[in-house]
Amino acid sequence: MAAGLAVLATAAGPALAHHSLTAYNGRRRKALEGEVVKFSFSHPHPYLVVKAAEPGRPPVDWKLEMDNLAELSGIGMSIHTFRAGDRVNVSGDPAKDGSPTMYLRRLDRPKDGLHYEQERITPVLRKGG
Repeated sequence: MAAGLAVLATAAGPALAHHSLTAYNGRRRKALEGEVVKFSFSHPHPYLVVKAAEPGRPPVDWKLEMDNLAELSGIGMSIHTFRAGDRVNVSGDPAKDGSPTMYLRRLDRPKDGLHYEQERITPVLRKGG
């Protein structure tokens, strides 16, 4: 039994490291408004690319990493949830290295009331009506 637990613990190490959010600054939130350029609904972590302009700066493509594909599928997200051209308001944990990357915590799509949130362990998706 102890040998079996040791094997599981060893195998879980890389998986836990993969899901680490250490590349992001969880103590600071960044908010942006922009337009979806791309939605990649892929394994292991889907992501959005959003073109957003900050005051006094030219538009930049921001890569917004999301929770894992299985959980997002489980809450009703699909390859069709976001389309290029969708206007969105987003906020999340920015990359520590200053690159235009963040871990997505909240997203609102005003045109139809869609709301995505990843504040706790399980993500939430509410579709407006």
